[in-house]
Amino acid sequence: MSKPGHKIVKTDAEWRAQLSPLAYEVTRNHGTERPHSNDDFPEIPGSYHCTCCGAVLFDQADKFNAHCGWPSFNRVGGADAPVGESLDTSHGMRRTEVHCTDCGAHLGHVFPDGPPPTGLRYCINGVAIEFRPAGDDAPGDGTGAG
Repeated sequence: MSKPGHKIVKTDAEWRAQLSPLAYEVTRNHGTERPHSNDDFPEIPGSYHCTCCGAVLFDQADKFNAHCGWPSFNRVGGADAPVGESLDTSHGMRRTEVHCTDCGAHLGHVFPDGPPPTGLRYCINGVAIEFRPAGDDAPGDGTGAG
């Protein structure tokens, strides 16, 4: 379920009906997909949107190959991109989780080992984002498929 402070609030049943089982597990239960299972996005101009709510999160121009098995970006898609951070201490680690602030979807994590100029690597579950070519404003289908 979404938290009341989010712009988009849905019940657990509504999220389950909208999302694929894997997208639900990753975005709503803070799961992680297997590496290389959803990292084959096109290399054309466009943007990456939240699988759950369609918010613009990242830009293709900021995507790079980190050789980690998940789509990686060196920055969020603009000052108004609804990407928030929180401390994640699961699995005996200290990491910075990133999530969509519009709907609460878990996206992945951000690490301080990315390329210049930011030095950041937003390591994102491919099923948590949907690619839309430049000029395509159609809503996604909730599967997380590029």
